[in-house]
Amino acid sequence: MKQICEDLRDEYDSLDAIVSKLDEAAWETKTPAVWTVKEQIAHIAFFDAMARLSTASPEAFGEHIKALSRNPGEAMARNVALKNLPGAELLRQWREERTALVEALSEMQPKDRLPWYGPSMSALSFATARLMEAWAHGQDVVDGLGVKREATDRLYHIAHLGNITFGWSFLVRGMEVPKTPVRVELTSPSGKLWTWGPEDAADSIRGSALGFCLVVIQRRHYADTDLTVTGGTAEKWMTVAQCFAGAPTIGPQPGKFPKMGASPGHAHV
Repeated sequence: MKQICEDLRDEYDSLDAIVSKLDEAAWETKTPAVWTVKEQIAHIAFFDAMARLSTASPEAFGEHIKALSRNPGEAMARNVALKNLPGAELLRQWREERTALVEALSEMQPKDRLPWYGPSMSALSFATARLMEAWAHGQDVVDGLGVKREATDRLYHIAHLGNITFGWSFLVRGMEVPKTPVRVELTSPSGKLWTWGPEDAADSIRGSALGFCLVVIQRRHYADTDLTVTGGTAEKWMTVAQCFAGAPTIGPQPGKFPKMGASPGHAHV
């Protein structure tokens, strides 16, 4: 758990460094996902708080889940409250919750189970999901603010999650999972080659880890990235890719964002 917890902490800190410089007007900037910057951070902060509750008291988290079915508005009241806080106070509460969460996760074993909104998750998957969500909503923030952020090898966690949710991306839509294997070869921000799938697969996806991760979190259409997608199954996957739980959703249409450059080291957004 040491590596994923260090990476999770660093991902939080990276996003914190961007939003901590904002004045109150900038906190209200709209992002491509319609939410304001403040609403994006409040969303992360609320679910970090719920994640911390899951680690501290599975029973109390279970009561929260029951409350969701009885009175969703009341169960989500803190989420609304966080959105109405001044930016500085929202940051303070987010820092408090995420610090406690990372500390709790760092004391767990990778296979320890934690309750969540769907099936229970291993502690390792739980931490990975929190990193993915922080990075995904962080992308909305930087897109909305029109600022740049550097891609890092922390993307490995999201790229791996994107690959192991291949089947889920189809199942969540009631589609049959293709039997054709897909080779994935991604260049990491530091220049390493990350691979998944059989080397001799006819279908393949090649390009930057950044481009792949933006697709599987549904923040870019694959046509607007530097990915080379070969074969019908690979193309279909990139059209429906969804590495997060919940109802099926669709990412942006082609052309909504400028096409990525060839360099895998930086996110120019």
